[in-house]
Amino acid sequence: MLIGIDASRAAYSQRTGTENYSLFLIRHMLQLDKANQYRLYFSQAPAADLFSPAPNVQIRHIPFPRLWTHLRLSFEMLAVAPDVLFVPAHVLPILHPLRSVVTVHDLGYLHFPEAHTAWDRWYLQWSTEHNARSAAHIIADSEATKRDLVQHCHVPESKISVVYPGYDPSIAPVSDLAVLDAVRKRYGLPSGYLIYVGTLQPRKNLIRLLDAMAILARDHDAHLAIAGKKGWLYEGLFAHVRKLGLENRITFTGYVPQGDLPALISGANAFVLPSLYEGFGLPVLEAMACGTPVICSNTSSLPEVVGDAAVLIDPSDISQLAQAIASVLESPHLRQELRGRGLERVKRFSWADSAAAILRVLDSAPWEA
Repeated sequence: MLIGIDASRAAYSQRTGTENYSLFLIRHMLQLDKANQYRLYFSQAPAADLFSPAPNVQIRHIPFPRLWTHLRLSFEMLAVAPDVLFVPAHVLPILHPLRSVVTVHDLGYLHFPEAHTAWDRWYLQWSTEHNARSAAHIIADSEATKRDLVQHCHVPESKISVVYPGYDPSIAPVSDLAVLDAVRKRYGLPSGYLIYVGTLQPRKNLIRLLDAMAILARDHDAHLAIAGKKGWLYEGLFAHVRKLGLENRITFTGYVPQGDLPALISGANAFVLPSLYEGFGLPVLEAMACGTPVICSNTSSLPEVVGDAAVLIDPSDISQLAQAIASVLESPHLRQELRGRGLERVKRFSWADSAAAILRVLDSAPWEA
């Protein structure tokens, strides 16, 4: 069988959640499966070391200036279609094989439309409905996303498989004090800090996190590192820091390369993700894998990901968020307990398991959507 994969997002130089999902999933699929043939489609030339060379893997670089998915990849599907097409991090092209499988990561735009621009809302709704209608089968990152697909897009449950992502196997606790100190100084952080990792956008609820930091500042010498690249509607964050007088308490690191993340997360007193909605929440896995105590929202997929390995909070309750952070900062016993639970919990999530589950879906994908 010839499996085609839209690997374009895996080639991004600054990868966030869905791009890392694409990269690590494809890598593990290729490692596991030597029987099928693969054709990986790229809009930009991938780095030579992105995927290991293999006799059953073709790299298809098909550049195009605009609308690459719906024009160029569609034409490719019309001209030389694979037996099955898998799209792990975007949307199915308009023209696609009957046997097409797509991952839908979240439907957060339905729950918090105000956290997106009008254009983003329109495109997210169109692309999700197109995926739901056109795919032969859908992969959902979580039971929460599956419920949304069934409820809001009327997708039959039988058409959806929940496959949890894994996490970057290079992410593990860093205990070398010299390494921790070097990375901390590189980003201008004090010896004790909290950390958030993710794109700067309204859905991540960072304004309320800043408000919680203002409450904490009354009794704690707390510092927050906000690590991630700018997304959309982020401009108010910087003004809010100035309004609260937190310039000396907040550090925006910008995008953090994957090589620095383990030490940056390991060196933090706690990882905080007060997101309004997550289809899965890969940074939570990374924090648990580093042995860093996690504080996160009690909404969407996050409770099913963290289980009892995190302090769960109502993301709309600023006082509760501040109190949760204070309780972790004040209790070495709680931090140690969360560390142990997180390291145990994260063992449930493996890219090898994810890849094996996806391969089973691709092998059995029906011929009709």
